[in-house]
Amino acid sequence: MGARSIGILGGTFNPPHRGHLALARHARDELGLERVLLMPAHSAPHKGEEGDPGPERRLEMCRLAVDGEAGLEVCALEIERGGPSYTVDTLRAIRQSDPEADLTFIVGADMARTLPAWREPRALVELAGLAVAEREDAGREDVLRALAPLGASVRFLEMGMLEVSSSRVRERVEAGESIEGLVAPAVAEYIDAHGLYRAASADAKANMQTQTQARAKAGAK
Repeated sequence: MGARSIGILGGTFNPPHRGHLALARHARDELGLERVLLMPAHSAPHKGEEGDPGPERRLEMCRLAVDGEAGLEVCALEIERGGPSYTVDTLRAIRQSDPEADLTFIVGADMARTLPAWREPRALVELAGLAVAEREDAGREDVLRALAPLGASVRFLEMGMLEVSSSRVRERVEAGESIEGLVAPAVAEYIDAHGLYRAASADAKANMQTQTQARAKAGAK
């Protein structure tokens, strides 16, 4: 293999769950990537995350989730940069630090089909190829039709769909139900130890208000 092959899996990871890990592992193995970086956003441009414990806690949960996973790493670039996290800015930063790297942006089909509305979508697909995981409500034809005007390089991952989401994890914690099997054991222990997602804490509410103000200043993606 010539250039270093790096996959980037972004998201809020609130919290990171077994679906995120399965996607990262599958992309690593199917595409032969040397590394897959989990890239937690400082704050999402489009929405406030319900019960967000803050970027530092989400970053730590990502680190716990990938601990011991060969080829899976966590990158704090977006959190260190602060403010709303735009994928094109992140890819540019990685390209500047490693000009020879072959970048692949890993994304679910539901998000991939919205990519033309993201910030600088043409620049984004020039910086990285796309590896897309199909979703129940978004298949290959939907994605290819949406991305056709961009001329993106798209590869579809051959993996089954997993019935897990961050919102489901948060709901189960708030209801006092077990999240065994939905997240890594170390992540479950961290959530319990820090009382995350049990209710909308004052810290979570303050963090959400800060994100809302930052998005208002940043404008649309």
